[in-house]
Parts: sequence; structure tokens; C-alpha cells
Amino acid sequence: MPPDPLAQPSRPPSTRVLMADPEHFDVTYVINPHMAGHVGTVDRDLARAQWEALRQVYLQLGLQVDVLPAVPGFPDLVFVANQTFPTQPRQGPPAVILSHMHAAERRGEVPIVARWFREQGWQLLDVPEQPRDGIMGSHFEGMGDANWHPGRRLVYGGYGWRTARRAYEDRLHLIDAEVVTLELQDVRLYHLDTCVSPLDEHTALICDAAFSERGLAALSACFPRLIRAPVDEAMELLAVNGHCPDGKHFVVQRGAVRTVALVREAGFEVIEVDTSEFLKSGGSVQCMKLMLD
Repeated sequence: MPPDPLAQPSRPPSTRVLMADPEHFDVTYVINPHMAGHVGTVDRDLARAQWEALRQVYLQLGLQVDVLPAVPGFPDLVFVANQTFPTQPRQGPPAVILSHMHAAERRGEVPIVARWFREQGWQLLDVPEQPRDGIMGSHFEGMGDANWHPGRRLVYGGYGWRTARRAYEDRLHLIDAEVVTLELQDVRLYHLDTCVSPLDEHTALICDAAFSERGLAALSACFPRLIRAPVDEAMELLAVNGHCPDGKHFVVQRGAVRTVALVREAGFEVIEVDTSEFLKSGGSVQCMKLMLD
């Protein structure tokens, strides 16, 4: 059985969010099924407008928004959830655990994001590549695959497509919290943030198709209330890649009608945004932000 989330130490809510400037966003390669057929099709002016609209939502919700400058040659840098995992050690300044990206095309993003954090006074934590059982290293894609339980020192860790299960074993001493690992079953939901969105301490939005029965049982044990998004909206609109930054408001891609109705019925205020250009690369709201705990 997974640990009881409410028995874990508390964590204060985040009031800052990091976004990455979309100036160089594009689809220039294919590393997930959503990218197929979209190489060279991004409307950059529209993408800029969509990104700015999302930034304004966070500002209107009272969050401080920091912006990471764009860097030529890194079109996916805008998905700033993936390159690090922010944490707060029990002693010392806040820290980020650096990712080891699965796709070679994205590995150069990590030093860019790490430099920004270093300049902001954060500790940089890393796990050197070490062979185990003849295999070198373990991929880890930050908050794309790892997420905190709202208000608690408990982490959900997805693995299977972009992050290796052993990545959590290797980083447990840095995370300094219990980790509930969840194997991802469908490559179209390749990151945990495409199939689990914690809304508050008791509620999460999920897509059943991403998980085995064991994974679903673990989620049911940790969240008394699970909202199940329709599979088509989760796959086509990345509806579960929406984000609830404050336990009250759920920010999600426009048009996920049934998902929106379910979340509203559960008592949350829904804010719909348009991230259609970013969907072409397999990302939406959760991918485009990093909460600075």
C-alpha cells in the first residue's frame, strides 16, 4: 500500500511559477506521437499570443511569474516543467534536481535551465551517470514525470517512456520524501503530467488508460476523489495536462467539454485557455510551467 498522504509532512503552497519565452518554439523533430505530422507547422505569432494569455492567467491568480529567456536551437525549452525538479531541503536554500533527458534533442536544455536557477541562488543537485547491471545511467525528466501531492511531502513518480523507474531510487536521498511510482502504459501519455493532475489534497484528475490496475489502485488509495477524464480528450486535447495552482482554479486547454464539466461538478473553477500550437508538440498547460516551491 502507498503511504497515507495526509500523514506526510506539510509543504507550503507555491506562489511563483517559471515559464520559458516561446520565441524559438517550433516542431523540428518527432520524439512523441503528438509531433508526427506537425514538423514545420507552428504559427509562432499565434503561439506567442497563447503563451502570453497563459502567463496572464497566472498573474491574475496572484502568482509571481518568472520568465526564462529563449535560446536558439532549443524549440522545446518552452516546456520548462521537464528539465528540473524543484524541492526544498530540510536545511539550506531551495534546490533543483537536474534532469537527464531521454531524447538527445533535448539534453542541451538542462544546462540552460540550471544556469538560470544558479543565478537565482538555488542549489543544483544531480546524480552522476553510473552503470548498474551493465546499464549506464537512468533517464529522469523532472516535473514532467514527478509531481508533489498538494500540500504534502509526497511525490508521484511516473516511469516507462521518458523516466526510468530506477531514477527515483537513485534520487530518493535528494527528493527527501516518499515516492509513489506509477508505470505509464500508453506512449501517447508519455509523461505523468499528461495523465495525472492533482487538484487538491483529496482530488486528482486522471486518465485511466495510462495506468495498470496496480497504478489505479495506488492513485485511489492516495486520492479519495478521482475524476476520470474521457480518454479521447486526454489523448487529443491533453485535458489532464491542465493545472490547478491553488486548489481552486483549474487551467486547461479549451474544448475539453466533458472534462471541464466533471471538474466543475467537483467544485473547481475552470479557466479555459488555447494551447493548440503547443499541442502540436505534445504539451499544454502543465508542461509550460514550473512551480517554484
